[in-house]
Amino acid sequence: MGDAMGGMGKVDTQSRILVVDDDEAVLRAVERALTKAGHEVETAPDGMVAIDKLKEGKFDTVVSDISMPGMTGFDVLRAVREHDLDIPVLIMTGAPDVPTAVRAIEHGALRYLIKPVMPSELLPIVEYAVRMCRMARVKREALRLVGDAEKFVGDRAGLETCFSRALDGIWMAYQPIVWWSEKKVYAYEALLRSSEPTMRNPGALLSVAEKLGRLHDLGRAIRKAVAGIAAEMTTPKLFVNLHTLDLNDEELLSSEAPLSKFARNVVLEITERASLDDIGDLQLRLKTLREMGYHIALDDLGAGYAGLTSLAQLQPEVVKLDMSLVRDVDKDITKQRLIGTMATLSKEMNMAVVVEGVETIGERDALLNLNCDLFQGYLFAKPAKPFPAVAW
Repeated sequence: MGDAMGGMGKVDTQSRILVVDDDEAVLRAVERALTKAGHEVETAPDGMVAIDKLKEGKFDTVVSDISMPGMTGFDVLRAVREHDLDIPVLIMTGAPDVPTAVRAIEHGALRYLIKPVMPSELLPIVEYAVRMCRMARVKREALRLVGDAEKFVGDRAGLETCFSRALDGIWMAYQPIVWWSEKKVYAYEALLRSSEPTMRNPGALLSVAEKLGRLHDLGRAIRKAVAGIAAEMTTPKLFVNLHTLDLNDEELLSSEAPLSKFARNVVLEITERASLDDIGDLQLRLKTLREMGYHIALDDLGAGYAGLTSLAQLQPEVVKLDMSLVRDVDKDITKQRLIGTMATLSKEMNMAVVVEGVETIGERDALLNLNCDLFQGYLFAKPAKPFPAVAW
């Protein structure tokens, strides 16, 4: 890559570069070299000044020292990501070592440069960074045009910034589970949403939480949001999704946690798609949750990869049949046989059966004939803020 960058010509339009360094001599030397090469350069003697300059205008690249009083170069990098996800950051240091190099790359620094940085080394890297910045902005605009902007959230520092905003913007949509024969709402499932544009998709938010090692933070935010609604209602029950690793979170088992006081009105929903192998003292934890008043539901039954393992380990009070089995069930004899058998066996084991993804009257009627009576799906209501009306 170094050879490729070295062979590039100058950027054809003037770019704006922000240089941050508390060493006045280094700051001016870098400024002179970049200005001579045709770049517009702003300088900052520390991180706080750099942040002010970022707020004042748009930059194509930031070049920052690591060791500075007050804010380090890593702090500057995080501040840059809060301002703009696409600006490349070049990190410089006079005391290189492996840990800081690794940290710089993990947090999304484009390059890790060792002082003194000669103009012949710095200029092609800066010009490459400027092109990378412009490509990133064009790509983001293209994704925005086709509606996929949330797929492009940048490097680790960018992910952390977006994830923090997503946590602050969490809200829960609710979808009813209906008891058809009684024409009443049996429960509402709380479904994760966020106002953060890059992470409106719950799957994307969960994926980033896993990548950043912040699943517990996300789980706690979800349960806190649900507790706010639970405080306003006595019936029906609330289904709350848990990532399997949430079972390792001691906060879940605490009587002081926001949701704990409403435990008797809550069903904790755990997917069959994920393994329970990494949960320590699983049976003890499940026993504690049940003693607190929680019930357990196994989600995605019929679509998971664990065979009967999750069912045997969790011994849930409720099972939810996966929507992949439900789609066009009125036209598929094999699906009818499978659902009928699963529903019968579940009830024989004293487990309530909820059928997910019901979208047509034909599917509903076929499921009724298979002795199913608890339904969830667009036929009855789409997920919405509390609480969507049910179409009976």
